[in-house]
Amino acid sequence: MTSPKRVERPLSPFMIGPYYRPQMTSISSIMVRITGIATFGTVALVVAWLLAAAVSPAAFDCVNWLLTSLVGDVLMTAAAWAVWYHALGRLRHLIWDLGYGVEVKFNELMGMVMFGGATVLTLITVLVV
Repeated sequence: MTSPKRVERPLSPFMIGPYYRPQMTSISSIMVRITGIATFGTVALVVAWLLAAAVSPAAFDCVNWLLTSLVGDVLMTAAAWAVWYHALGRLRHLIWDLGYGVEVKFNELMGMVMFGGATVLTLITVLVV
């Protein structure tokens, strides 16, 4: 007796490419995870800045140079975007937990609003600070 032929299928829907078409809902969910990790990295950089200030003026000058340079400005602006995007993602999850916004069309709209909202809030943050 022969065994049935095994059908080769992708193991995960996260195989973006020929097997899975990215959707706003999946991209926004992945971005919430990425921004959470990026925020953790930014916190580590700020802690390094504070520790350098406590250790010596030379260490502080080194880290302070990085944070106040053009590279630091870009990093902190990206970090502000990541914090705002992650916060809006948490707000989206709170809305879902309350039982609202679970329809696909509204969910896609919330994903786009998260990208736009994080950008607008970052611009406000950069202009105010």
